[in-house]
Amino acid sequence: MALRGPKVWLWRWRRNPLKRRADRVEAWVVLGVWALTVFVGVLAGTTVSRSVAEGLARERVEWRPLVARLAERAPGTASEDAHVSHAEQVWATARWTAADGSEHSGQLRVPAGSAAGAPVTVWTDPEGRQVTRPVTGSQARVRAFLIGGVAGLCAAAVPLVAGRALRGRLERRRIAQWDDEWSRFGPMWGRTTG
Repeated sequence: MALRGPKVWLWRWRRNPLKRRADRVEAWVVLGVWALTVFVGVLAGTTVSRSVAEGLARERVEWRPLVARLAERAPGTASEDAHVSHAEQVWATARWTAADGSEHSGQLRVPAGSAAGAPVTVWTDPEGRQVTRPVTGSQARVRAFLIGGVAGLCAAAVPLVAGRALRGRLERRRIAQWDDEWSRFGPMWGRTTG
């Protein structure tokens, strides 16, 4: 196991007579990569999060529930006492009229055994097309936060990976320089002065 001294903060920027130009360049590359990674990640995350939140808020404002009527009896059977079992939901065709007067139809989840003509709620967009129920405000905040976080992490990975590749290239160059210097001065170590 190698012996290591205490961790020294900001060691890349301290004065050292053995520090070469390549070491200084690498120090600035590391600093620049980290700064760019944080900046890009935060910028992308907040932009995407804000965009998702605005889109979901627009859906909550524009999407409206309408009363639709079942076009046919829903498959399945009603429970005893002629009440429909709400535990079993099946797909059935329903029809509704949009705000502009156009007729629409679509498949909805309804209780099994519902009678033809029974009222059901359908959510529609401004054109009257069937959509899902919009998310609540708290669900929208969570969704926007999660999507923004993932987008920020993915965007931050780009400069981080590019920085790692650049550091690898600098490292290979530094090792090649050491090899050149060793090939020049290594043979001299065997000589003695006399």
